[in-house]
Amino acid sequence: MSELTSLEKARIAAEAALGKAGQDIAVLDVRNVVSFADSLVIVTGRSDRQVKAIADAVDQELSARGERPLGMEGYREGRWVLIDLVDVVVHVFQSEARQHYDLERLWSDSVRVELDLEDESARSVV
Repeated sequence: MSELTSLEKARIAAEAALGKAGQDIAVLDVRNVVSFADSLVIVTGRSDRQVKAIADAVDQELSARGERPLGMEGYREGRWVLIDLVDVVVHVFQSEARQHYDLERLWSDSVRVELDLEDESARSVV
């Protein structure tokens, strides 16, 4: 395991998603809301292939830094891929699934984290 903080992991995941044209990237600090994670990274992909490509990029970037995911769920279907990084959980959705589950509303008591990502147009107001 590496010595990355949860915020560093979230940033790496968000940047990896951005590198695969992930859209509406949001990072939520959920430390005061839940006990299972410090941060959630939420990303939208336009198709099952893009969702899988984003998930692969997140896995590769973090694994290269010594952070192997504990698990990855939903990859085969490509509608919603969940990547468990212990203190960070990455959710990569197709648009319809993201709207349906509406995690930002579900975790509305969390704090949105502002990340200064390369392409400002690719992220939501986080």
